[in-house]
Amino acid sequence: MGLAQYAIVAVGDHYSVLHDGNTHGDYATREAAFESAVAAATLALKQGHEVHVSVPGNDPERSNN
Repeated sequence: MGLAQYAIVAVGDHYSVLHDGNTHGDYATREAAFESAVAAATLALKQGHEVHVSVPGNDPERSNN
């Protein structure tokens, strides 16, 4: 099977999930975006894909880490 990659990315003052070159969702925190990414990754895993999820570390200039 293929590789499913999910990356949490900052978009303005919110976060989104980057998957297959497109951003999905508008989340106030990294944690909320992470939970969404893991839900999608779980389905991909059940379908037999290798899964990678990446989340950036804290950015001291952002108030909503």
